[in-house]
Amino acid sequence: MDAHVLASLLHLGRRARQAQDQAELRFVLVNETHGLAPYRQAALWIKGGGIAALSGVVSVEANAPYVQWLGGVCRHLEETGSAAAPRLLQADDLRQRDVAEWGDWLPSEALWLPLPAVGPSFPGGALLLARDDPWTGPEAALLAEWAEMWAAAYALRQGSRLGRLKALLGGGGRRRLSPPLLVLAALAVLAVVPVRLTVLAPAEIVPLDPFIVRSPLDGVIDHLTVVPNQRVRADEPLFEFDRTTIGNKLLVAEKTLETVRAEYRQRAQQALFDEASKAQLAVLRGQVAEKELEVEYLRKLDGRSIMAAPRDGVVLFDDPAEWIGRPVVTGERVMVVAVEGEVEVEAWLSPANAVDLEQGAPVTVYLNADPLSPVSAHLRSVAHEAARRPDGTYAYRVRATLAQAQAAARTGLKGTAKLEGEKVPLVYWVLRRPLADARAWLGV
Repeated sequence: MDAHVLASLLHLGRRARQAQDQAELRFVLVNETHGLAPYRQAALWIKGGGIAALSGVVSVEANAPYVQWLGGVCRHLEETGSAAAPRLLQADDLRQRDVAEWGDWLPSEALWLPLPAVGPSFPGGALLLARDDPWTGPEAALLAEWAEMWAAAYALRQGSRLGRLKALLGGGGRRRLSPPLLVLAALAVLAVVPVRLTVLAPAEIVPLDPFIVRSPLDGVIDHLTVVPNQRVRADEPLFEFDRTTIGNKLLVAEKTLETVRAEYRQRAQQALFDEASKAQLAVLRGQVAEKELEVEYLRKLDGRSIMAAPRDGVVLFDDPAEWIGRPVVTGERVMVVAVEGEVEVEAWLSPANAVDLEQGAPVTVYLNADPLSPVSAHLRSVAHEAARRPDGTYAYRVRATLAQAQAAARTGLKGTAKLEGEKVPLVYWVLRRPLADARAWLGV
């Protein structure tokens, strides 16, 4: 070994000892090893981590075609045991497709130098060097020695950081933190721990895509033919209006129509001999048509006084006694027909808890009837504007789809929904509401 090579090896050893971190060590290995033996390209592969460094580049782009191909070659060599010792790579060591692509990425002569595993700090890996000239035995031996020196320094650099952290937290030595500082250090670490931001909102299980049964006319409900939560079929009667007023109007209209028709027939007979009667026929014909339309309208209105179910489902409404004898107007909501088993979660998020919620975010509902068996759902939508609730407060309507059909979730059950947002530091999770209240009180 000549003096120049020995000086290069000693220089690399000093650079490995003085490196500040593992990133600098990786840079030294793939770039400064050139002082021991010239090469065109170098790559560092670490078990479980893939290609960690390349010569001539600052960082490795994991999705680059070259990196993907080179990582596949290294994994194949590791799996087949073809690279358990320093060796010159031959075509027999590679897969057929890798041999075909070798010329596109690397020079013809490649040297594989395994990096030994050093305890749990370094799982091992390999250094791949490629050039156009053949490698010699002395060069391979010298590079293998340098590879072992580098692996020991790399593992020691990671172990030294763990040792300094242990000593700082009181694991030994003279530099130990006092108990108050230790508590502050622990709190500082906990403050930045990421946690899921969650908010609570009152919730209820409501029908999914219900059919709203509305009053088809102005009138008074005479009686209901169904009870709450009753199963009904399509076209089955639900309720009936008081038909007294409509019936009286229909009777008067029919009598008036008969009178107008009789007068029209009389004028038609007189028109054969009286020109004046003939002139009145057009007027009477118009009156007959008008009364016929009125009678037809009242008959249709009388037929609509019986409201039938639009589809199969379950009828949902309040106390029947509150509807009997109650006047309603056209379009007023009376009841709901929902498909049995098709439900979703409706929650009301207060403006103070209006955090960013992504579509599909997890939602957990704790029902008052069974708080120990929460119901899982996924966020479907959040209203863009707060709506006024019956209690006078304003809140955003939240809809969530149940993860799967759950027997415990039936229409009408109420509870509390826990909505999960993005991950935030623990200190923000704890101080979010106090800071909001303080800003509102201080006006800042």
